[in-house]
Amino acid sequence: MATFNIHIIPSQKGRIAIVTGANNGLGYETALALAKKDMKVILACRNLAKAEIAKQAICKEVPQAEIDIMVIDLSKLASVRTFANAFLEKYTQLDILINNAGIMTPPFSLSEEGFESQMAANYFGHFLLTALLLEMLMKTPHSRIVTLSSIAHKTGKINFDDLQSQKKYSPMVAYSQSKLACLMFSYELQRRLTQMGSQTISLAAHPGISDTNLLKNTPIPNWLFDLFKPIMNLTFLQSAKAGAEPTLYAALGEDVKGGDYFGPDGFNEMRGRAKKVESTPLSKDETLAKKLWEVSERLCKIRQ
Repeated sequence: MATFNIHIIPSQKGRIAIVTGANNGLGYETALALAKKDMKVILACRNLAKAEIAKQAICKEVPQAEIDIMVIDLSKLASVRTFANAFLEKYTQLDILINNAGIMTPPFSLSEEGFESQMAANYFGHFLLTALLLEMLMKTPHSRIVTLSSIAHKTGKINFDDLQSQKKYSPMVAYSQSKLACLMFSYELQRRLTQMGSQTISLAAHPGISDTNLLKNTPIPNWLFDLFKPIMNLTFLQSAKAGAEPTLYAALGEDVKGGDYFGPDGFNEMRGRAKKVESTPLSKDETLAKKLWEVSERLCKIRQ
């Protein structure tokens, strides 16, 4: 597979994309890149003030950018439903949905629906959002759904006996579970789209280890992180702009197909240029994915 080069991707004028968590980090860089390709971009963010700052920054760099801000809190299913209803009332097409937003290793807490916070924001919110927008996506020719996973999925397991980590909470174990769930969802969604004969495709991507706000919640003390950051930048840490490249490959690449998974090409996929990568056998377990889908439908109170 050839190296992805966004500079040769043609104008995407007339197309519309939603990027969740677009006010900073990977989401911001993704939204900026799409705006540079003349795509109208909806910044789907929890914090309106931060989203406005991001919009101004994008428009400063891309004066012709078409940017819309819509509020969504992916950890609250009611907010996801409100966002979806507002989008469906305002727009008649959706070419690309990028399920990017996420949190990493926070202290234990439960959402309003009783979901562990990482499962809520990283997985369940995006599961519901995709379901609510799927009909419009399927009506939009050549649309794509890109869901963000992580190399952390490799150590993840779906613990149906304690899905919300209420019996035992390990921040990294819960994070890995949420990112495995995202990847399994992406694969299962593609299987279902294929069965329906839809042209819409589902893909997944991961950013390697990128310098984003997510790293602030790691157990490493801030002073120690700052001390070793120059070394990390030289060895395995990459910029948010570089980390967004696999997502952009999935969203805009011309040589992709449904079910593909993209990440960096460097050592252990920690950094590098975007390419198609492999995931664990567990992530491709169709029986487990079907069970996760059915549990998610029940918990999110939706049927597809």
